[in-house]
Amino acid sequence: MENRDSRMQVFTASMTALLIGGSLILSHSAAIVHAEDAAPVAGDANHSAEDIERLFTLKVMPLLTEKCLGCHGTDSDDIKGDYDVRTRDALLRGGESEEPAILPGNAEDSPFFWAVNWDGLEMPPKENDRLNDAQIEIVRMWINAGAPWPTEERQKEIRQEESMVAENEDGVLMATSGGQGDEWTYRRYNKDEVWAFLPRQTEFEYDSVDAFVDAKLEENGLVPAPEADPSTLIRRVYFDMLGLPPTPTQKREFLSAWEKDSEAAWNNLIEDLLASPHYGERWGQHWLDVVRYADTGGFSNDYERSNAWRYRDYVIRSLNDDKPYNEFIIEQIAGDELHADQPVDDPDRVEALIATGFLRMGPWDTAMVPLEEARQIMRDDMVHSIGQSFLSMPMRCCKCHDHKFDPVPTQDYYRMYSAVSTAQPVEAEAPFLAEENLAGFEEGKQQTQALYEYAKTRADRLTRQREEAAREWYAEHDKEYKSLNARKDDSDDEKPPRAVGLSEMEQGRLKVREQDVWIWNRRLERYQPMVQTVVNAQDTWMNARKLRAPEKINEDWRPDSFIFNGGSLAAAGDRVTPGVLSGCNLPVEGAPETDPYALPDTLNGRRLALAKWIAHPENPMSTRSIVNRIWQHHFGRGIVATPNNFGVKGAAPTHPELLDWMADTFVKNGWSIKAMHRLILRSDAYRRSTEHPSMEEDPDNTWFARYSPRRMTAEEVRDSLLAVTGELNPVVGGLPARPEINMEVALEPRMIQFSIAPAYQPSRTPEERNRRSIYSYRVRGQADPFLEVLNKPNPNDSADLRDAASVSPQAFTLLNSDVMTDRSIAMSVRLQREADPLTDQINRAFELTLGRLPTQGQLQRMTRYIKDMTEYHSQIKPKPRTYPTEITRSLVEEFSGRPFEYTEWLPSFEDYQSDLKPWEVDAKTRAIADMCLVLFNANEFVFID
Repeated sequence: MENRDSRMQVFTASMTALLIGGSLILSHSAAIVHAEDAAPVAGDANHSAEDIERLFTLKVMPLLTEKCLGCHGTDSDDIKGDYDVRTRDALLRGGESEEPAILPGNAEDSPFFWAVNWDGLEMPPKENDRLNDAQIEIVRMWINAGAPWPTEERQKEIRQEESMVAENEDGVLMATSGGQGDEWTYRRYNKDEVWAFLPRQTEFEYDSVDAFVDAKLEENGLVPAPEADPSTLIRRVYFDMLGLPPTPTQKREFLSAWEKDSEAAWNNLIEDLLASPHYGERWGQHWLDVVRYADTGGFSNDYERSNAWRYRDYVIRSLNDDKPYNEFIIEQIAGDELHADQPVDDPDRVEALIATGFLRMGPWDTAMVPLEEARQIMRDDMVHSIGQSFLSMPMRCCKCHDHKFDPVPTQDYYRMYSAVSTAQPVEAEAPFLAEENLAGFEEGKQQTQALYEYAKTRADRLTRQREEAAREWYAEHDKEYKSLNARKDDSDDEKPPRAVGLSEMEQGRLKVREQDVWIWNRRLERYQPMVQTVVNAQDTWMNARKLRAPEKINEDWRPDSFIFNGGSLAAAGDRVTPGVLSGCNLPVEGAPETDPYALPDTLNGRRLALAKWIAHPENPMSTRSIVNRIWQHHFGRGIVATPNNFGVKGAAPTHPELLDWMADTFVKNGWSIKAMHRLILRSDAYRRSTEHPSMEEDPDNTWFARYSPRRMTAEEVRDSLLAVTGELNPVVGGLPARPEINMEVALEPRMIQFSIAPAYQPSRTPEERNRRSIYSYRVRGQADPFLEVLNKPNPNDSADLRDAASVSPQAFTLLNSDVMTDRSIAMSVRLQREADPLTDQINRAFELTLGRLPTQGQLQRMTRYIKDMTEYHSQIKPKPRTYPTEITRSLVEEFSGRPFEYTEWLPSFEDYQSDLKPWEVDAKTRAIADMCLVLFNANEFVFID
């Protein structure tokens, strides 16, 4: 036998690439081996021939399919290294090195075995795709048994036999609608990894949160931390439930009640918080993070979604009203179908129509995208968002192929895709509800109308100038005048130049003004009774800048639904009908026995049936998903640490029985989210201290022996600052507020297609600006820098968890930004208004910001600090700044390539009521503001224990 190292070198040339995890699923008719390629099977000393046949069919073949076939057989015209693994002869023969890859009966001297064992060769080359020890042993056993390859018929027979065994040492079979090949359809899963698809447990050993948690603590040799003190608890629960700090009065009243009867005081506090209108704002933010709420559509145009605010308020209203979660699900997925038989002004119908704004939350545009592709992007987004938001199951992983890890065949993906394929995005009329806040409509409409008229007047003037020149051109050429639209398709010698009569500067300005006319006209829709929603209708031409329902709906139309192989529109495969995820083993009510997971194949009703299936009390995924999200926002981490992903690659539940018990209790309590809050907040687990004598034994607090401290979210920081300074406007709901943001960011040129977007103009008065952050105008292409640096998530992606990373720009922002300067001055003014002398002002500052009085040492240091800073500021005169009422923009005209300028009008700043600025207050006020800035930057303020 030749030298092993030399053979390894030549074999390497033919093994340059193996499949990196991309599993190809073959249909039965495209099986890897043909009957004539089969090799007779002989056993070895320890295994019968039948054992080896089963080994190959059930273990070796799936490994070849998953790990090798992508590079060495998927594309017959592109076989990497000329090494083909689709037949036994080719597999043994090797590749372009012409050296045998497998020596039957001798694994140790087979280069193929060296490679999978990472012994000199490394195939597959990525660590994540490397075979584990058990898989390597399977390959060794097969080669040593002669590398047999049963016939196709025998393999089918073995798979059929195995499909009758529900569970064996390799795992469980999951009944699904079937994959694109038998290898996928009959593959086995670790039961603990597919827990989310299995029915919920219905009988339990315990019947309280604490009993389940304490049992796990005991199991892991841990003891619970003691109860936190009442001062800590009230601050914790206020931020958890409202996202705001308790006032000193609220805290004093609670502590007094706690001394008399701690349980009664705690329970009463919970009820007060659940009854607060600010509860819906806090918990609505969690949901809006998941569904990616924004007021614009993103991409190159970032078109405004003028009425998106109505969906935001629907979420807040639903949570405040404790709308049963199953209704919350149905309204968002199929609200337009739910009450379609009611009058158009029926409040329930309008409310449900607003709710379907959920389907419009993702970033989407039609610009520069082929229409069918844009339509596919929209439908893919709907499917993924529904799966991720309500089922905690990301769906994009099975768009191109059967899911690599979870029991979700690509057929199920496209059945859900079919379920949403009749839904067309529209802006539809929907009367305002009595409970909707319409404050500020008149003023906002007037300003928008003024901006529209400003742009329209200038556009019209340039248009008239162009058309007058066009008339002259037609007259000079003895031709009849044609308008711009009428002549656009004429040949160049039959019409005047495109921008006749306009200079290059005027050409550019006209394009900008025309774009602005459209933008401000679109903004005017914000004040009209319209909603972002969908309508069931036939596919038609559409443009994201204005989406309206077809004038006439073809009730007989049905979408053609296929599996798009590889996710490509150009690779339509098998036809599919609407359906649901079969891996949950939950049939659709009313579906035929022959297809228990089918949804109606009608124009209307597909999404309603899908929504009802998701909201079914026995759906194992939706019920677990929501109670896990609730737990997560109380404890900082879910029982499942990946709230958007319950799949195999997500985290396993740390307390699976507790999760199922809570889901079961949740359904029995009428799908009440507030009831779930009561259950958790009344537990000892929630009220534990952050301190624990044995923290090193469970550093990640996996078992909830203690409470995990957390940093405030970006919105909590801003809202808390406004609350303690007394500036917060507590009004609930309504039009988007426009806080003052960094002026450089507000005025920076922001490119949109063919133009520059209008500058960000803050709301005119502090009362309008200083609303809760959930109401802030959210532009996908222009983040609020203050909130962004504090980890407010990007609205283009679902955020199930807030990033709590600490980076240096956060420290600079909290110390030096205009936002912090303005808040510290406002706080200083409040302190001087409410307290005197200086020591009382310091006491009041600590009480408002940190919820306690300063120590004697802190009081002395702060007194000295303020006196020193007063002396310093008395020698400094801040330089006033002014707000611009117009700015000059510069752009390049797209056809000529020449630069041009134009003026943008900023009417908000013409009568602008700014916050108090340093140059408007005296030295003492600025000195006290410096102390406030110190307190705002204290960990005690920013962190919640």
